[in-house]
Amino acid sequence: MPSFRVAAAALNQTPLDWEGNRAHSLTAIARARAAGAELLCLPELGITGYGCEDMFQSAGILDTAWEMLESMLPETQGMAVSFGLPVLHTNAIYNCAALAVDGKLVGLVPKRALAGDGIHYEPRWFKAWPKGIARLHGDQDIPIGDLMFDVGGVRVGFEICEDAWVADRPGISLAHRGVDVILNPSASHFAFSKLDIRKRFVIEGSRAFGCAYVYANLLGNEAGRALYDGGALIASGGRLLAAGPRFSFEDCDLTVASVDVLKTRLSQARTNSFRPNLSDDGPKVIDVSKSWRGGVEPTVEHAPLPAWESGPHIKEEECARALALALFDYARKSRSKGFVVSLSGGADSALCVVLIAVMAELASNALGVEKASKRFGLEGITDRRQWMETMLTTAYQSTKNSGNVTRDAARTVAKAVGSRHLELDVDGLVDGYIKRIEQALERNLTWATDDVPLQNVQARVRAPSVWMLANLSGALLLATSNRSEAAVGYATMDGDTAGGLAPIAGIDKAFILRFLRWMETSGPEGVGPMPALSVITAQQPTAELRPPDQGQTDEKDLMPYVVLDAIERRAIRDKEMPIEVWEGLCAEMPSQTPAQLALWVERFFRLWCRNQWKRERYAPSFHLDDENLDPKTWCRFPILSGGFERELAQLRQRVGS
Repeated sequence: MPSFRVAAAALNQTPLDWEGNRAHSLTAIARARAAGAELLCLPELGITGYGCEDMFQSAGILDTAWEMLESMLPETQGMAVSFGLPVLHTNAIYNCAALAVDGKLVGLVPKRALAGDGIHYEPRWFKAWPKGIARLHGDQDIPIGDLMFDVGGVRVGFEICEDAWVADRPGISLAHRGVDVILNPSASHFAFSKLDIRKRFVIEGSRAFGCAYVYANLLGNEAGRALYDGGALIASGGRLLAAGPRFSFEDCDLTVASVDVLKTRLSQARTNSFRPNLSDDGPKVIDVSKSWRGGVEPTVEHAPLPAWESGPHIKEEECARALALALFDYARKSRSKGFVVSLSGGADSALCVVLIAVMAELASNALGVEKASKRFGLEGITDRRQWMETMLTTAYQSTKNSGNVTRDAARTVAKAVGSRHLELDVDGLVDGYIKRIEQALERNLTWATDDVPLQNVQARVRAPSVWMLANLSGALLLATSNRSEAAVGYATMDGDTAGGLAPIAGIDKAFILRFLRWMETSGPEGVGPMPALSVITAQQPTAELRPPDQGQTDEKDLMPYVVLDAIERRAIRDKEMPIEVWEGLCAEMPSQTPAQLALWVERFFRLWCRNQWKRERYAPSFHLDDENLDPKTWCRFPILSGGFERELAQLRQRVGS
């Protein structure tokens, strides 16, 4: 057989959505068959969904997953298809790839390298396969373990997601046994610039192992926090044959290519360093009778990458598309009919509504307005502006400390995105709370003695109104706090942190400002710029909670954002101690005095330790990179600690000397 067609699917699955996940899998099988593919790879744990968390330990979930697998086997007639599911064997649960051929299950390959760092907790639920071969008994006697399948003369092996990211890859032993095709069913979450790494291990794996390499991935916001960008890949002999789209709004995307088995075999034969393993050591080969159609000419079939994938603003493009898809999936899967945002006229809330507008534009372009809005439970919407007005409510809530600049900015942004915009005066509510406390305490509250409480009550009073608006329309209230604020607790709990989802909590303030300037002048490919954002980018960020004559700005309260973000990366991402952070900043920022940098470093560490309880209470946020501060998925830190007192004393002593 000189060549045949292979396919990889990107599926938008949902944990425990049995019928939905099954329907997407069957759609992929049907499309692969229609495209002439004979071997199809579906994503990791695609039957259950990857993010089932502790429900993987439920006997009922394991049984249902197996029932779903069996129900789909008849649909694999004439094909070979890999499914992903959890399997209980000898009192341990394994993350498995199940290979079905011509309607029959022929074997299970468990994952050997479990992802247990960052946002992944696989060792909590699964056991790493210890090597070897066993039998899974029951209604069928199925082999499970280190297997390779000789399917009608084509040798097929597996690397399951993390297996390909470690040094001792299963592909090494598979190559020595003459593998022809390696399938990689993955649940590889999105992070900025991560695609380049995936491409390297897929392409290099196909070259080093002398085979075709088929990589499938999840797509969309599967379980709430992690995002999946899809982007299926097919490579052969060190050459990328096909690359699927990323950030698609479809439930199923299929990537297909033709591979030449004989060509890769001869490539290995010509490689002097290749040493086949002819002993019994290594993966066991399971013979499976199969007739391949074959005879398809191998071609490079992937469409050219969109211009944004290689443009100068790749991070901004990825951010826009990742968060747009994440918001779309989160809203529809949580059965929300839209969004509510407390639009302050500042950068953070403006970014939240801009992302919703980008979501609406991209989803409308991909699905059509009627279909996209129907996913939100909204019927009869045929115009994108109508959808935005129905889906998004914004509210500007003023006090006596609010100014015309932010009021006008909120109006301008709301008009630009097309939201239903409301203006609410909450000054009476603020005064009411202050008078009640003054009466109870029998003293007046003043800015000289009660600065923080007087600021916070304004932010907290705004929460009930927007919660009510969200409840009235069955919408999702978005919290507007960012990562820089989370690091130092510069946010009012139950004020600007109020909401069911915090979409920008993983983004630092410096990038937010950069992103908004890009949106103002360029914007994502296929969406374009939003010039109205000039009313936001021209401002100095301010909480606007003190009297206007005090000239409050965020950076005056804290420190320059570029400094704050640099300290955060060194202290939290890189785990440096205060003196190390200070030394690095002195070299990085020679325009600042060492004494001033030391003050900012100390301020950061004190505020960081004091405000862990706030980060524990934040609404769910999206994971975008390895600088996330979310304690539930990435950055663990004690709520109570010694506060780096010893280390800060050493810093003061060092600077003083």
